[in-house]
Amino acid sequence: MPGSAVTPLTIIKVDKNSIINTEDFLAAEEPLEIRLGYGTSSHRTQKSISVTMRTPGSDFELAIGFLFTEGIIENAAQISSIKHCNGLHENVVKVELLEGLDLDMSKLERNFYTTSSCGVCGKSSIDAVKTVCRLPEFESKEIRFSSEIIYQLPDLLRQNQTIFGSTGGLHGCALFNADGKLLLAREDVGRHNALDKLIGATLQQNLFPLNQYLLLLSGRASFELIQKAYMAGIKVVAAVGAPSGLAVQMAADAGITLIGFLRGARFNIYCGAERVVLNKVDAFV
Repeated sequence: MPGSAVTPLTIIKVDKNSIINTEDFLAAEEPLEIRLGYGTSSHRTQKSISVTMRTPGSDFELAIGFLFTEGIIENAAQISSIKHCNGLHENVVKVELLEGLDLDMSKLERNFYTTSSCGVCGKSSIDAVKTVCRLPEFESKEIRFSSEIIYQLPDLLRQNQTIFGSTGGLHGCALFNADGKLLLAREDVGRHNALDKLIGATLQQNLFPLNQYLLLLSGRASFELIQKAYMAGIKVVAAVGAPSGLAVQMAADAGITLIGFLRGARFNIYCGAERVVLNKVDAFV
């Protein structure tokens, strides 16, 4: 059914002792086109700016988060309207920006080029990201997270991944405060879509700035995800999986604490260790 996040399917389950027909549930994957309307009332431009394969649901959050992390908008207040083009289950979202909003669409093209990291050295990639970031520096105290809190976060995220629980086939991400309280969680077949949904939700709910929260990723930490975290002002990122070399370089250059291989009661700190409070049992050997 269009717009459903889960697709039922009859499968043949095989093991050493039996072969049975049973019903399974798969994570749905459908294309979403994001269209942008901008300009003056007399010279309105309509442009298709992205098509992404995503899990249906939270489409408006995805569109808003995408526009923000690509440097097109500064906040949700710059959007005059957002809707599905032909009903709730249409895979096209149209975003209309306020009349006369000054846009530099080359930022979008440059950011796509940057995230590909194809033929671009690490330093120039990072410099290009900084040219599209429109978030001001927030004056606030530095946030710190204890190792005991950090150990607990993957289980808390998993408990809030309802579709993953049914399908086992989705990426998730969440924001936590220093006490380990989960603020928001989102999931999607695409890890970048999940984070755009999360950031879009925080924009819609006026939760910025995000520099007092930890971002947890259910998979690996890629350059693109660290880039999006940087665009949102997030200072601490933890991932269940491994980071890439360029992700570590980006995090270090942006002043982001990056944690990887967060599994059970262990993790690696790749940069920004000053924001992690280690207990006595975690003392260096």
